[in-house]
Amino acid sequence: MKQPIAKKIPKTLEIHGDTRIDDYYWLNDRNNPAVIDYLKAENAYRTEKMAHTVDFQKKLFDEIVGRIQQTDMSVPYKSNHYFYYSRFEEGKEYPYQCRKKDSLESPEEIFLDIPSLAKGHSYYSVGGISVSSDNEQICYGVDTVSRRLYTLCFKNLKTGEVSPTTIPNTMGGAVWSADNKIVFYTQKDTESLRSCRIFRHIMGTDPAKDVLIFEEKDEAFHAFVTKTKSKKYIIIGSSSTVSTEYQILESDNPMGTFRIFHPRERDLEYGLAHYGDHFYMVTNYQAKNFRLMKCSIEGNTHKENWVEMIPHRTDVLLEDIDIFKDFLVVSERKDGITRLRICAWDGVKEHYINFGEAAYMAYTSTNPDFDTDILRLGYTSLTTPNSVFDYNMQTQTLHLLKQEAILDANFKTENYASERIYATAKDGAKIPISLVYNKKYSKNKKNPLLLYAYGSYGHSMDPYFSSARLSLLDRGFTYAIAHIRGGQEMGRQWYEDGKLLKKKNTFTDFIDCAEHLIAQNYTSNQKLTAMGGSAGGLLMGVVLNMRPDLWKGAVAAVPFVDVVTTMLDETIPLTTGEFDEWGNPKNKEYYEYIKAYSPYDNVEKKAYPALLITTGLHDSQVQYWEPAKWIAKLRTHRTNRKALYMYCNMETGHGGASGRFERYKEVAMEYVFLLDLFKIDK
Repeated sequence: MKQPIAKKIPKTLEIHGDTRIDDYYWLNDRNNPAVIDYLKAENAYRTEKMAHTVDFQKKLFDEIVGRIQQTDMSVPYKSNHYFYYSRFEEGKEYPYQCRKKDSLESPEEIFLDIPSLAKGHSYYSVGGISVSSDNEQICYGVDTVSRRLYTLCFKNLKTGEVSPTTIPNTMGGAVWSADNKIVFYTQKDTESLRSCRIFRHIMGTDPAKDVLIFEEKDEAFHAFVTKTKSKKYIIIGSSSTVSTEYQILESDNPMGTFRIFHPRERDLEYGLAHYGDHFYMVTNYQAKNFRLMKCSIEGNTHKENWVEMIPHRTDVLLEDIDIFKDFLVVSERKDGITRLRICAWDGVKEHYINFGEAAYMAYTSTNPDFDTDILRLGYTSLTTPNSVFDYNMQTQTLHLLKQEAILDANFKTENYASERIYATAKDGAKIPISLVYNKKYSKNKKNPLLLYAYGSYGHSMDPYFSSARLSLLDRGFTYAIAHIRGGQEMGRQWYEDGKLLKKKNTFTDFIDCAEHLIAQNYTSNQKLTAMGGSAGGLLMGVVLNMRPDLWKGAVAAVPFVDVVTTMLDETIPLTTGEFDEWGNPKNKEYYEYIKAYSPYDNVEKKAYPALLITTGLHDSQVQYWEPAKWIAKLRTHRTNRKALYMYCNMETGHGGASGRFERYKEVAMEYVFLLDLFKIDK
């Protein structure tokens, strides 16, 4: 089979006196049969070119799935007299959502039979399950297309009856009033997919009569509705990249009027929690790395009345808090690692939880109760499977409730080693790199290495365990995470130095990490591969343009690669909310800067490494046409004939397949693509 060559239909794009010719602009029309034919042709070409790996892909898929305990149950948590948990049965792609009243010895109640609900759907996602305070009703969202447009559904848990009333085009989930007669929900714009309207729905009435409570008209913001842990307040939030605003209303007064907590200000962000007589705010108000403040629930809640509780620190990023009757739990990041700090309200005693590893990922889990000394938390590292602990904050003792079972007789944690090293960027910044490898493969240039990164939106990539990743490690791969700027691992400034007009730091950091790994003999450029998804896919596109010689191959998942065109088109979902991340190219300075790195705009006549691109036809975050246009242009510009394939899932979106096991077919394909580059076929 010959490689697909997309036809060229030149489209002239002009702005700021600059002209771009886009030969593949026509691919953004999903209703054009020629577009679908092209996507199918790319799929067929990849299938044929990777046909010799089909058995290996199946072997790897079976191997990955074989490590998973199929009959499994989450650790139950107690909320309002019920223990809640989800459980899987062997061979089922979806979980049963269950609960037991008062005791784990009580009879099981399956309140949501998702395996049955998902029958007949190629994609099925349930989001935002919310239980009424009388424990008798639930609201949940259903997405069967993978566009993240959820239809709200209601179920009576006493009778088991699912209401015929449904509400389309929502974020999924809703917030119940204290009397369980009203829910508040967020509706999305069906074109831009921006969550922008909050409605009040009275149970038992026609949704067409629902009252619009709030509409977020600023296209840089998205809106949502939630409830405080105390259950006392319903909160409407508005959030952009650099600003937040909240409105509050007592949950026992659902017909009342929401009031602004603190009006939005550019570059002012704050979170909101409630306990007792105070509100608590994690905020960047005069604090780049955030600090904790509080104010009385009575009187003026504007920032002038906020009182500092935990001050700003230049070397510590305050990420989040969780409030209990006797303790405040603080999640804070130092030297790239999140630490859990336990503070007694008396201000005398405080300590950090000691996990016994230098690099790890720890986070507070589901903690619905105030009056408890027990903190539920999650923990993992590159060598430690995902674990759930209860931590007694009084006695400072950890109790392991569950650790992910790895059904592989050869798996032992001690067979693997992790390291944390630092690369020096060209401007002197020290970039952390987390690595893991099987100890039986000694460190040398002969070992293949997969370097992964994201590097945008202040999203930190923590060193976590992956049972699927063992299929690479056990075949000689080293896996490395580059904690590059644009993330927030090293504090807020780390993020600020990797966005807008400093975005190129993200890309050069990744290249500097690659060169450091080669210089330190972890691998060579003939053994080095790269992977990233979404904004990390943008990263892949840029570094392949900048340094194609560094990589043996790369995987770019749902890649954001047509940056200029997308950011100029405000009808595309998410564009308007992204200006404070990438810049608005309607401003000439940003246009020229973005154009200088945009992967699609900078494809040149050069020898590119092997590349696998993945996408989904219904992707709501990065539209399918970006990777489709990218591969079309690469085909006509590359000067070699190395592997260049695209997989377009015609039934899913940004997150891939919805089933528990189905998603690993794509993982197996990606891994085999990389392994095949080194003639590893078993």
